[in-house]
Amino acid sequence: MNVIVCVKQIPDPAMPGELDPSTKTLKRSGKLILDESDGYGVEMALQLVDAAGGGEVGLVSMAPNGEVSGLRTALAMGASKGVLVSDPELQGTDALTTAKVLAAATKRLGDADLIIAATESSDGYTGTVPEQMAEVLGLPSVTFAKSVTIEDGVLKVNRQTEAGYDEVTCTLPAVVSVTAGVVEPRYPSFKGIMAAKSKPVEEVTVSDLGVSPVGWAGANQEIVEVSDAPERQAGEIVTDEGESHLKIVAFLENLKVL
Repeated sequence: MNVIVCVKQIPDPAMPGELDPSTKTLKRSGKLILDESDGYGVEMALQLVDAAGGGEVGLVSMAPNGEVSGLRTALAMGASKGVLVSDPELQGTDALTTAKVLAAATKRLGDADLIIAATESSDGYTGTVPEQMAEVLGLPSVTFAKSVTIEDGVLKVNRQTEAGYDEVTCTLPAVVSVTAGVVEPRYPSFKGIMAAKSKPVEEVTVSDLGVSPVGWAGANQEIVEVSDAPERQAGEIVTDEGESHLKIVAFLENLKVL
């Protein structure tokens, strides 16, 4: 079984984020780490390959400046190889174009039985890229997977919902997005970290993938202004003098809750 995992490399969330004043976007010029949400996808892929008795896990990622630190973490976990799309032209790329680029990158790794992604990234939160990739590739898509198994070539997923979960099945190949907690990601061992240094990561540009337009031109959007969120105002204090319930009802009516 061959599984491809989409992994995003992000600025360390433990460090204060900075905006590039020229583009009003998050600076990504320094070291990037593996998005925590993608660790679940990597672990899920490794477990599926082990259960199948053979195969490999490949990775696809987009990052500036040839950054591979986050990819190396996933390789140290047990993935076999990766494709990094790194190109200055990608700055400003929207979710749909990201999906097109990642979809094209998966083809560099050959045919996959399954493509796994996180439900959404920690620094983007669009939650649309996996489904858009599936549409671009012409594959079925299953979202919000809280458990994933493959039996007799059929994908079986418990899909998380507000009321519990739905039992979903579909044929392979497919694209599935997994939720946090679908599995417990392993910690890379020292042996895995050393081995990851020699595992192949192919770096390509958007022209190599044949995707155009990208960046701001492909997104057809512009960030005009970025401002701090307003500070939360102090709430109203109601002193109970025997008629506080009337004040609460009036407050809720004003909010049109009642």
